Amino acid sequence: MRVLILQHHPDEGPGSLGPFLADQGAELVYVHCYAGQSPPTTPQGYDAIVSMGGPMNVYEEEEHPWLVPENELLARAARAGVPILGFCLGAQLIAKALGARVVRSPAEEIGWCTVRRTLPAAHDPLFQDLPDQIPVLQWHGDMFMIPDGALLLASGQPCPHQAFVWRRAYGLQFHLEVTPEMLQEWFEDDPRLEEVMAGWQEQGAVMDQAAQALYRGFWRLAAGDGA
Repeated sequence: MRVLILQHHPDEGPGSLGPFLADQGAELVYVHCYAGQSPPTTPQGYDAIVSMGGPMNVYEEEEHPWLVPENELLARAARAGVPILGFCLGAQLIAKALGARVVRSPAEEIGWCTVRRTLPAAHDPLFQDLPDQIPVLQWHGDMFMIPDGALLLASGQPCPHQAFVWRRAYGLQFHLEVTPEMLQEWFEDDPRLEEVMAGWQEQGAVMDQAAQALYRGFWRLAAGDGA
């Protein structure tokens, strides 16, 4: 199977998802948007799409022209039923592609926090094997609104919209994919580095177990075994 990885920043690759997909035998096709590469115009030829995070905002099309074709690609892919998984910025891009607004979050979230599954998540192909409370890494100031026809799968405080699904398109406001190496890069010059790395020691294993369960569900969906 071929999986398209849309990467928006050199330090925000697929993290723990990359080795998982490689172990399943997937062919990973990268588009490095930050380096001037443009997303394809259609999802044809791909079994799944992953849209990564990034420091930019979804409405900064002039500074980041690739946002326009990615928005069009995600809209076409979602409506065609291609499985999509978006992290943070990627989730916001999926929501925007489906006609939902992306607004300022009630508060900026940076560091470790807990998100909680909603009742519909217990029956969702990706979330059904996750615990009710999931420790996650956050770094965002914006928040997606829930697209029409989508289900809210995870919530939190102060940001209530943490995960949604629309048909086979999933948006996660948080980062399940981070590794210790990524955290070192992200917080290298940040006074919160020590606190964040201590959080990894305390909660990283639990988060990674949840991530692996979600990846398995996404893989089954891409292989045609999910709902």
